[in-house]
Amino acid sequence: MTITKTKRLALDAMLAAMFVVLSLFSITLPGMKITLDSLPILVGAALLGPVDGLAVGLIGSFLNQMITYGFTATTLLWIIPAGLRGLLVGLYAKRHGFDMSLRQTVFITIAAALLVTALNTFFMYVDSWVYSYSYAAALATLALRILAGIITAVLFSLLLPALLKALRRLLGTEKTDKGD
Repeated sequence: MTITKTKRLALDAMLAAMFVVLSLFSITLPGMKITLDSLPILVGAALLGPVDGLAVGLIGSFLNQMITYGFTATTLLWIIPAGLRGLLVGLYAKRHGFDMSLRQTVFITIAAALLVTALNTFFMYVDSWVYSYSYAAALATLALRILAGIITAVLFSLLLPALLKALRRLLGTEKTDKGD
């Protein structure tokens, strides 16, 4: 059974809203932010695919930027990493028939976390150039940001299979064995 367009849109909206709420409960340190906001992106991407993962990431991140900073010269840069996380995970999940093993889930969430960290580091550089502030904190905390991204990705990889199974059951899209 497939998910109707209405359910899909509603689910994307709820996941984007969850992204915003989770991003508001973050720990902000000089040069880094520790947050659980990417979990809804991963859920949307692994459950629904690349377009939905991209949409949840872009919309959730855009709304968070608007609430936190308003629209600035670099707002559009800051929403790209979250969107690409959703796109990358969604493409990988789709390629594997939306049935990834734990090893595959760990791999793609870590790969996406490293991509996001690299992009955020570059965008911090651009932002520091545009707004004339020091980029040193971003470079000084790069190793910590990479480590935090990997730890968070592994944590999400452990949670994701159970979340996806529950959501598939709730949506009536769970896979059954052919012998049933």
